[in-house]
Amino acid sequence: MAPRLCSSFSPSIFTVPFRPRATSSIKADLPLDRRRHISAYGYTQAKALVYPKHGSPADVLTLHTHSISPPHSRLVTLRTAAAPLNPADINQIQGTYPIAPPFGQELGTPQPSAVPGNEACFEVLSAGSGCKSLSKGDWVIPARTGLGTWRTHLQVEEDKVMKVNKDGLTVEQVATVSVNPVTAYRMLKDFAPLKEGDWFIQNGANSGVGRAAVQFAKMWGLNSICVVRKREGVAGETLNKEMQELGATVVVNDEEIMDKGFGERVKEWTNSGREPIKLALNCVGGDAAMALAKTLGAGGTMVTYGAMSKSPLRVGAGMLIFKDLRFVGFWVSRWGDYFPDEKKKTIDEILGLIRGGRFKDVPMVEVPWSYETQKEDLLDAVQGTLEGFRKGKGIFKFGDT
Repeated sequence: MAPRLCSSFSPSIFTVPFRPRATSSIKADLPLDRRRHISAYGYTQAKALVYPKHGSPADVLTLHTHSISPPHSRLVTLRTAAAPLNPADINQIQGTYPIAPPFGQELGTPQPSAVPGNEACFEVLSAGSGCKSLSKGDWVIPARTGLGTWRTHLQVEEDKVMKVNKDGLTVEQVATVSVNPVTAYRMLKDFAPLKEGDWFIQNGANSGVGRAAVQFAKMWGLNSICVVRKREGVAGETLNKEMQELGATVVVNDEEIMDKGFGERVKEWTNSGREPIKLALNCVGGDAAMALAKTLGAGGTMVTYGAMSKSPLRVGAGMLIFKDLRFVGFWVSRWGDYFPDEKKKTIDEILGLIRGGRFKDVPMVEVPWSYETQKEDLLDAVQGTLEGFRKGKGIFKFGDT
């Protein structure tokens, strides 16, 4: 059942120089009475980034203001606490991602529009009388891809979200658990019979997925060869040290793996090749992916979960015939939709590791979002997601909304 909305309007947008705005940290015991944008009739004033058509985020995104009525039946009204900015979110806006939120006018937009964003940590503000599983103050995350999370508030049926145990966690940790860490976990568990002491290789190793894979590998006693983009001087040395501290066995850059002698180096690391590399994780594609494939032992598997280079894989017949290599893909969104119970189990396990201090957060760049935040500030952050060598994952951190 769609939420009932009262009259809507588009806010005035003022062009101002970008400047970070201070915001108070959000704790597990968020005081609900701090919300000041609720009318005497219980209507919640909300804002959302929306787009009426696919295109460049800078061209199609606008900031829309609307009102949400009190929840009834199985509806819950949620306040967004944190929402990351992932490349897939940008692809949705551009129209190049297989799953996209529907265009509609439920928010009272002048024309059918969609809300971007797939991950978030929400706090339950209120629940309808028919809601059985959620109550005021609970933390929840989207149950499926395409919910539309780049907004201050929303109202959905209770089965559209998944409750998490918030004890000992931050909203940032909860908001970022369901995509990158789950992707890394499932790829290491589901595609090759890895046991303690086995080897795998990955590119994009300092990405969210890559960092998660390194940490799981360390916990499970796996050896890893981690390929990162080349950085000059101190920046490169710092990144290598950071990856090794996370648990990487070997760290190399993307130029080194293209060298003709790289295979000999791999043999040195793997006991003269007697410890074959069983699994390769690829998020780049093109020649860089084939360089990974060449390191695999007979019967090895390459799992592709991204294609940052936008170049196709050119698999030589010898890899298939003589080495019996397997090339498969993994899309965590589809996996989660097919196996919702396993998804929840995986998320709960990872959150337990985070809670116990065994799993480190990916570096993040907070983007404050309060009721007064202007569209331009938000679009600057979205644009930053498209740039290379970022300081960390962008994440909307919601203050007084």
